[in-house]
Amino acid sequence: MKKLGLFILFGALSLMSFAQKIDKSLEKKINDLISTYKGEIGIYVKELKKNTIVAINADTIFPTASIVKVPILIGIMNKIQNKELDYHQKLTWYDTLNYDPGEDIVAYLKPETKIELSKVMMLMMTISDNTGSLWLQRIAGTGTTINKLMDQMGYANTKVNSRTPGREIERSVYGWGQTSPAEMARIVEDIVNGKTISTQASDRMLRIMGRQYWDEEGLSSIPPDVFVASKNGAVDASRSEVMFVKGKHPYILSIFTKNNKDKSWEHDNEAWVLTRKLSKLIWEHFN
Repeated sequence: MKKLGLFILFGALSLMSFAQKIDKSLEKKINDLISTYKGEIGIYVKELKKNTIVAINADTIFPTASIVKVPILIGIMNKIQNKELDYHQKLTWYDTLNYDPGEDIVAYLKPETKIELSKVMMLMMTISDNTGSLWLQRIAGTGTTINKLMDQMGYANTKVNSRTPGREIERSVYGWGQTSPAEMARIVEDIVNGKTISTQASDRMLRIMGRQYWDEEGLSSIPPDVFVASKNGAVDASRSEVMFVKGKHPYILSIFTKNNKDKSWEHDNEAWVLTRKLSKLIWEHFN
């Protein structure tokens, strides 16, 4: 029995060692690059063939901003999988969300306009249409249902806060949603590996996430002929991005920031500049 116990312990330690294989060279390069950043930053990088990682503040909770649309997408796909919704079904817009439209497309639909569910999903993930996203959040069963689904899937750090009863305090701190860099990377990796809801659902989500209009930050550092599935998010003091990059050496990069000193919305915002540099560094390191 003692030998069996030692064998199990050795096996567990070996698995932990394998799971925590750190790319020391990349870790140093990243730390050098972010050393003077004026704000809080969390980074998780995973090279998928060698299973090497870099994790910097990767389990810290950050605001999602528009990256909250990833769990909303999963919530909708779960309803489709359970036959409660159909991907191509027609929805009727009644303009009842009372959300500042900004540059949204859904907000400018005329009342009683018919639009396919699939098109609202595309608008949510491709142009980050906030009105359409709030509509889908409600259709998915509200943040309450989405959060239960996240818990069931083992994503304890990823939550929808906005318009979700009982999460008013969290909303005051993190805004629409919250997650950690490592967990959001794992969510994307599960989608890539066909583990989220079903292989068919995962494949569809990966295709949807591969159609990104907002491509001037981390995405801009990746060659245009390389497939990337991504989502980014931005509010005044938080700019973040998560992406799966299918290069010769495929990887997932998750960058989250908060409490940023630079709250500007120009191209040279410090967080956006750093995101582009990090994305370029990591692409060149692996590929």
